[in-house]
Amino acid sequence: MALAAPALRRYLLLLAQEHLEFRLPEITSLLSLCGGQFSGEQEIRVNSPFWILNIPSEEMARGLMKRTVCAKSIFELWGHGRSAGELYASLKNYPTDEMLPYLQSDSTYKIHIHTFNKTLTQAQKIKKIDALEFLPFKGKVNLKNPEHIFWILEDYGMNPNDVPEEPHHLYFGRWIADGQRELIESYSVKKRHFIGNTSMDACLSFIMANHGRVKPNDIVYDPFVGTGGLLISSAHFGAYVCGTDIDYNTIHGLGKASRKNQKWRGPDENIRANLRQYGLEKYYLDALVADSSRPIWRKGMLFDAIITDPPYGIREAPRRMGSQKETVKLVEKSYHLSDIFFDLLKFGAEYLVMGGRLVYWLPIYRPEYTEEIIPRHPCLKLISNCEQMLSSHTSRRLITMEKVKEFKDQDENSYLLDGQYMPYRGHNSFREKYFSGVTKRIAKEEKDNQK
Repeated sequence: MALAAPALRRYLLLLAQEHLEFRLPEITSLLSLCGGQFSGEQEIRVNSPFWILNIPSEEMARGLMKRTVCAKSIFELWGHGRSAGELYASLKNYPTDEMLPYLQSDSTYKIHIHTFNKTLTQAQKIKKIDALEFLPFKGKVNLKNPEHIFWILEDYGMNPNDVPEEPHHLYFGRWIADGQRELIESYSVKKRHFIGNTSMDACLSFIMANHGRVKPNDIVYDPFVGTGGLLISSAHFGAYVCGTDIDYNTIHGLGKASRKNQKWRGPDENIRANLRQYGLEKYYLDALVADSSRPIWRKGMLFDAIITDPPYGIREAPRRMGSQKETVKLVEKSYHLSDIFFDLLKFGAEYLVMGGRLVYWLPIYRPEYTEEIIPRHPCLKLISNCEQMLSSHTSRRLITMEKVKEFKDQDENSYLLDGQYMPYRGHNSFREKYFSGVTKRIAKEEKDNQK
């Protein structure tokens, strides 16, 4: 006889209002990492900061918040409505036996009010709290160090220029846990020993690790490792990390510094020192000088996740080494964007473990974008596709793919057969299109200034 699935409980998620497209894939990935799944019946308004989730247990809710950088807090939802009357009626229908453990006479509590898109006076807040006197609170109020914290949350919509008198939605719940938003500041690139011109900011680095479902004891690889910024977020979550890059000086922390008013890199400016700075050196396997387009790894499924930001030629044109004879002469050949990404997918298909994820950035010239130009591989399933704007006409998309089929020799050049290769080749000129847009914008600004 099959065991019944655990009853789902309703939780309210309070989200940060940045990187909006990245939030749903992050939460979905982390729920699956915790052993749950995201139901299509969830009550979600995608751009809203308030999501109602059905989660099997408080333990899973806490596990979610130990990882997310997109969410601020999570609450056990006791009631909600579109008006104060609806909220109070919802609270009166919440099972009393579910409330009582947190309302005992020997406990302490406080009630906090959060409003989105509106500021309330202290008198207004007190009035809203007093209106909840029908709840059977028996404990004492403790504003400094309470055992239980309850929140009233009110949503006044998304338009700061049209704030209604009354909220669109009201919620009441018991605070469970906060997310990991503090990681954005503590791992800020500004505080890091070793950075480059394209070092990924901390928030996006952690989002990428979460999209990749990185977990303790995983092996995570970055084939375009640069200064190692993407390794740090994975190592923070307990994964062992390694990478390769074609640039000898960057791998070894040599040459000119990227920082203003500093001529040369110092002895602590290298990838290992970056991880050491955060107490993560034990998770650092190594970084190799290698050309990502050439095989250096033994055959087999080696990596739990591949998380990377390939070069797409804005600061410098992508490159790869020439033939063996040419390599001796240090000759570098151009490396088209289409080649970079199809080589990356082929590598992921071959070297990821089953269920492992490939997370990478794909540059897009927006006037020509369609979903058909996203590179595909028969061994990899597209999980999510999120856009970050770079300019009015260019963006980059964070692509997450999961290995769902074992790699066979016949899959090596499969991208040449399915019609996906030709559409994306148009983006080989992304660099020229990017700078043509910059040139046009500068010319327009100069023209406007002359008026």
